[in-house]
Order: sequence, then structure tokens, then C-alpha cells
Amino acid sequence: MRGRKPEPLKLKPKDVPELQALLRDGHTSQRVARRARILLARADDERVEALAARVGQNPATVWRVCERYRQGGLQAALYDAPRAGRPRTFFQA
Repeated sequence: MRGRKPEPLKLKPKDVPELQALLRDGHTSQRVARRARILLARADDERVEALAARVGQNPATVWRVCERYRQGGLQAALYDAPRAGRPRTFFQA
């Protein structure tokens, strides 16, 4: 096997029902739902390459989501951090 050795991802017991609820909810954004699917699949020891192909992402994205979960928890893995700088403004003509 080439590349990094996959570390098993251990989800906190309270995070699993929250991830499943996000996937069942009809108002969850696709980005958040995709990240939730990645976390649940990696917790079930699905291979990174197979998971990346299934969700239509690069394997680096799978690694990144898992690492964000390990370092910052569920909120850091699912949601983007606020961007620096002034927010965009839209003008109506």
C-alpha cells in the first residue's frame, strides 16, 4: 500500500447520533452532509481511496476532514472557519 498509513478514526459517542441526524435532516447543506458521511465512513474503517471515490472527492479532502476532527472536534470538521477580511457586498443597480 502506498501513501500514508491510515489511522483509525474514533468518533466520540455523542458525535455519532449528531452526524446521523444531520444526514437525515433535509436542510443540511451538501458540504456539511458530505463531511458527515466522510467522518462516519472513516469511523467504520472504510478505506480512504474507496471513500473518496464514493463521495466524489480527492483523498486529500478525506484526510483533511479527519484531521480537522482530531484537532478541533466535530464543529471544526463540519463547518468552515470565518474568513479574514471584509465581507463581500453586492450592489443592486
